[in-house]
Amino acid sequence: MNSSRLIVLGVAVAAAVGAGYVARNMTAAPPAQIVVESGPAAPAIELQDVLILSRDVPMGSTLGDALEWQAWPADTISQQFLTRASDANAMEELKGAIARVPLYAGEPLRRSKLIGEGQSFMSSILPTGRRAVATRIAADTSAGGFILPNDYVDVIMTRRSATTTASDSRGGFITETILKNIRVLAIDQAIQEDEEGRKVRVGDTATLELTPEQAEIITVAQQMADRLTLALRPIADAQQPVESAGEYLVSGSGRRGTVRMIKAGDISEVGAR
Repeated sequence: MNSSRLIVLGVAVAAAVGAGYVARNMTAAPPAQIVVESGPAAPAIELQDVLILSRDVPMGSTLGDALEWQAWPADTISQQFLTRASDANAMEELKGAIARVPLYAGEPLRRSKLIGEGQSFMSSILPTGRRAVATRIAADTSAGGFILPNDYVDVIMTRRSATTTASDSRGGFITETILKNIRVLAIDQAIQEDEEGRKVRVGDTATLELTPEQAEIITVAQQMADRLTLALRPIADAQQPVESAGEYLVSGSGRRGTVRMIKAGDISEVGAR
C-alpha cells in the first residue's frame, strides 16, 4: 500500500471519529436546570411624609428654614405629628412659628411645642397657677453672671437693721433667704465690655417663676431690701420642693383688714380703715 492511500485512509478515519463525536453531543439530553424556590414576597412598607426639624431650634426662636419632609413608616406615626397628607402647607405656614421648648434635629414637629397665635412667649411657658416676676440683679449679685434660664436659685435679702442709719452703720445688716429653689424663667442680657475690652454677657433683670404668695413676698422685699442676691443651686435640686421663708413679709391667710407698713427697715401692721 503506497503512502497516498495511507494518507487518504487516515483522513477518513479522523473524519469518521469527528462526525461520531458531534453526533453524540447533538443527541445528548440537556443538563437538568436547578430551580430555587423563593418564599413569599415581603409586603411593601407604607410610607408617609412627616414634618421634622432639620437642625436644632432653641427655645424662643423662630423655626425659619429648619423644617423638611421625611418619609416615615406609616405605622410609627403619632397622631400629633404633622404629615404631608393631612397638613400639606404646614412647612410654609409654620416658618414664622416660635419654639415653646428646645427642639432638636430629626425630631418630628408637634404643634403643642409651638407658641399659639396671639400668645406671648412668657405667658406660654408659664405653668398654670404661677406668676412671672422680674427683679433687678447685677453680676455681683447673681453668681457672677452665670445664672441662665431654667436654673434654680435662692433669693437672699440683705437690709439694714432697725438701729442702722445711713451715717451710722454700727447696727449692722440682716441677711436672710426669703425664697428657696426658685426657677429662673429668663435673664435680660446685654453685651458689655469688661476692663480688658472683652465682650461679656451680664444680666440686668431676672424673671422668676413664683406662686402668687411668693410674688407678694419678693415685691415687698424689693421695697425694703438694700440688696437682693440670687444664689445658684445645683441642677440636682430641681426636683426638691419650693420653699418660702419670707411669709412674715406679707399678711398670712385669714388676716384681712390689715395694712403692712415698712419704715426704716421696721415692719408693722395697722388696721385698714
